[in-house]
Amino acid sequence: MYPYSFGLVINPFAGIGGAVALKGSDGAETRSEALARGAEQKAEKRVAQALSVLLPYREHIKFITAAGNMGADVLTELGFHHEVAYHAASVQTEASDTQQAVTAIATQKPDLLVFAGGDGTARDVALALQQCARAANNENGNGSLEELPVVGIPAGVKIHSGVYAITPLGAGKVLEQLISGKLTTLRAADVMDIDEDAFRNGTVRARRYAELQVPGELEYMQAVKIGGKESDELVLADIAADVIESMDDNTLYIMGSGSTVDFLMSELSHKNTLLGVDVVYQGKVEKADITGAELEQRVLQAQQNRTPMALVITLIGGQGHIFGRGNQQLTPAVIRAVGKDNIQVIATKAKLQALNGRPLRVDTGDAELDAELSGFIAVTTGYHDRTMVAVQG
Repeated sequence: MYPYSFGLVINPFAGIGGAVALKGSDGAETRSEALARGAEQKAEKRVAQALSVLLPYREHIKFITAAGNMGADVLTELGFHHEVAYHAASVQTEASDTQQAVTAIATQKPDLLVFAGGDGTARDVALALQQCARAANNENGNGSLEELPVVGIPAGVKIHSGVYAITPLGAGKVLEQLISGKLTTLRAADVMDIDEDAFRNGTVRARRYAELQVPGELEYMQAVKIGGKESDELVLADIAADVIESMDDNTLYIMGSGSTVDFLMSELSHKNTLLGVDVVYQGKVEKADITGAELEQRVLQAQQNRTPMALVITLIGGQGHIFGRGNQQLTPAVIRAVGKDNIQVIATKAKLQALNGRPLRVDTGDAELDAELSGFIAVTTGYHDRTMVAVQG
């Protein structure tokens, strides 16, 4: 009755540290602090967005999943047939729950494993599959469980790994193409992660931990991030000069994360939160490393006072994301308040060329806003130099 069997595991706490400026969600203390700051759990919503693509195929898919908010709840809501293979001992799930759920699901040999989270979740999935493969190899000489194809639904703060789809909708499209027989090849993708403590102190230390098999559809599956800072200071100086020339002390500037914006802030003689969001007003840093909730209040105040606003952001090298990766403080409410016409994307042409023709990506968590932001945008690539680049949600 069900020709397709998919596993599903959700890390329900993935991404809760992003909008409240904690730059990650690893560890019970971080999760508790994020919830205390008013963070929302959005992983299930992102899974629902991905799986909504599969609603026309409901009668052909069986899911094997974990109980409650690790999978069963969203499948029940969407009306998918499913079997529960794992029950977490507590509502506050841990990495061990992800690993045990993956193990319980993988041993039932689904066609593919879908999981939602960030890089820490991808590491947990890889570890569990490796352990399953070793156990199977010891038992019967067949370690094929490690080759179980996976599709990651991005829901975390850190998404360095190449096992994730570009967006939740992209993950759904990959699964739809598998069901319709349009995808036949698999490729190895790196599982990457960074040191969250170093990340909070402004240092990116990315490391490759494992490989997993993913569908070879590059249109929907993301590339591994390019590490390191921009090195062409002359180009960055030109970009900074262009932005600074147009700045007005009476405008509220929201400065996004990343090394290109960091260079601009240094040219303004401002201290900068490399991996956070800062607010600049009347020539000073009004608020450094601002949270999503704080920023929403600030832009509301600006609207009430009729204060002009501008948002300066860059893209993630290798992926092209301008929203939804490492800058969740820029919530849909903030982006709408600023307005599309007041968003200034800055990047070197080398960074754009490294995308090999792929569009810039927006993944705000709001499908309607993603559609509004899609189209073309003029990226500042030098002094009085603009490059038209496509944007897709």
